[in-house]
Amino acid sequence: MSGLRLLRRGAWSAVAFVSLALVLGWALRDGPLAPARPPVATGPASLAIGGPFALTDHRGRAVTERDFAGRPLAVFFGFTHCPDICPTTLGEFADYMAALGPDADRMHWLFVTVDPERDTPGHLARYLELFDPRVVGLTGTEAQVAGAARAFRVAYRRVPLEGGGYTMDHTASVFLLDAAGRFAGTIDFKEPDAVAVEKLRLLLGRPPGS
Repeated sequence: MSGLRLLRRGAWSAVAFVSLALVLGWALRDGPLAPARPPVATGPASLAIGGPFALTDHRGRAVTERDFAGRPLAVFFGFTHCPDICPTTLGEFADYMAALGPDADRMHWLFVTVDPERDTPGHLARYLELFDPRVVGLTGTEAQVAGAARAFRVAYRRVPLEGGGYTMDHTASVFLLDAAGRFAGTIDFKEPDAVAVEKLRLLLGRPPGS
């Protein structure tokens, strides 16, 4: 056998060996031979979503992110004069809680206004009576709300209406954070309830379909 043919055969053998090693590595690490690991909800570590904030809850109490530490969070930014997205999402919060049963009490459910001019603590309190009482409404000064929105990478803007009124455009996703305050994903607007509830169960450390 010529030297060139031997060299080619040696090269193909090396490629085959590396490929086999990669396949076995995948099988042992992530594939069918990997040890069983409990499913968890995690987000990309590069996304710094969530962080310090200082706001006022719908009972008039000054709060920071530390008041909600130790439990997973579902956080939604909206406003009480919203015609559809916000009441729909808060209604879905109630549906998720019903689906989770007692596990719903192991989470914090936060509604942060992007319209602090109209959404005072008292107004938030009256509005949230329409939904589940476990939802905590948060407001503050313009600067405090802007700081919280930046921490969660939420975009919002005031849109003038005819007649002198205004509405608010805003990010419509629900942000999920784990008990350590780390970003763990989102629930998108009008995402199927079954998918959303599965995400929440994973966030709570429950196995899929439990």
